[in-house]
Amino acid sequence: MIKTLIIDDEPLAASLVQEYLEEFDQFEIVQICQDGFEGLKAIQAFQPDLIFLDVQMPKITGFEMLELLDHPPAVIFTTAFDEYAVNAFDAKAIDYLLKPFSKNRFDQAIQKFLNQYESLQSESKSEKLALLAEKRDRLVVRVKNEIKIIPTHEVFYFEAEDDYIAIHVGSGKYLKKMTMKALEEAMDPARFVRVHRSYLLNINQIAKIEPYERENYLVKLRSGGQVPVSKTGYSRLRQVLGL
Repeated sequence: MIKTLIIDDEPLAASLVQEYLEEFDQFEIVQICQDGFEGLKAIQAFQPDLIFLDVQMPKITGFEMLELLDHPPAVIFTTAFDEYAVNAFDAKAIDYLLKPFSKNRFDQAIQKFLNQYESLQSESKSEKLALLAEKRDRLVVRVKNEIKIIPTHEVFYFEAEDDYIAIHVGSGKYLKKMTMKALEEAMDPARFVRVHRSYLLNINQIAKIEPYERENYLVKLRSGGQVPVSKTGYSRLRQVLGL
């Protein structure tokens, strides 16, 4: 059986997916969840092969929920908003169903999944969804058994640490598995500047810029910390600041 999970905060939409799926004997619906947190727990508990996922939900979005998974399952997005289609396919979604969708359109999505199922089984699930690079105003991180949502305007700076990004905020440091390149693309370029190979800086935190060793600089932060700035990073910083 193909273990399937439905994650949607609209009961009628979830019921419609359940009804349409009943015609396919090979699928087993293991749970219906009403928000991303419940969906995250269900995915960890059941390890489904396929999830039907809404985008806009309470607390965290469908995209943010996927970021918290080390080994995400195959996804068919179900949403009333067509503007997320590009991000969905960037994430290698099987399909993107725009509500209200017909039975015929649903069947097409299922057939796409079935056509790819064997290959999906043979590949690492961790390669099925790339981290979405969307301009965002918050990040989600896992802290032990809890989920923390960090508004990006509260971030002092980001620092690369091996395969992780350290998010420096007033309450401390949080780690998120993400590349610096993906992070830079995800942040607002008018607010965050790559000042060094390993640092992405919130320009609203700048208190002072000082020369430091040859053509390098140091940014003194309002928080009292400091961030190194390379020659190239200084050029970017001057451009953004209009200096």
